[in-house]
Amino acid sequence: GDWIEITPRGTAIIYGRSDSTINRGGVRMGTSEIYRAVLDVPDVLDALVLDLPREGTGGWMPLFVVLRDGAKLDHGLVAAIKRRIREEASPRHVPDDVRQIAEVPRTLSGKVLEVPVKRILMGTAPEQAASRESLANPEALDYFVALAQERDFGRD
Repeated sequence: GDWIEITPRGTAIIYGRSDSTINRGGVRMGTSEIYRAVLDVPDVLDALVLDLPREGTGGWMPLFVVLRDGAKLDHGLVAAIKRRIREEASPRHVPDDVRQIAEVPRTLSGKVLEVPVKRILMGTAPEQAASRESLANPEALDYFVALAQERDFGRD
């Protein structure tokens, strides 16, 4: 199923699949809990969170955010994002890293591409991970393709 929210204006926000889960320290949690919290931060327009396995660690959970025009992802905004997630969800929901992106990759129906982006970052060829023809904004994958090619991404 899908997680959606009907806003007071009668529009819908599609958070993604209800089966999108993250496993942090043996605790399973839904990504929708993180999206609800982070999208309450005024400067954040959109977000994508992933849970990537890392050998010898509990994994790496980055949060990628799209900011409103004029907003800057500085230490203060990162702290505000993490605080909001901690308060509205739990300390386990707080991401390891927060990075700014231009846009979140979405399907033509508006769903966030969590699983294909995760596959790209784990080394799957982009053309095998997602069909660009089925995306509303295929250029949004380019950031993640480049990130996957960085030698030590997510190990800072």
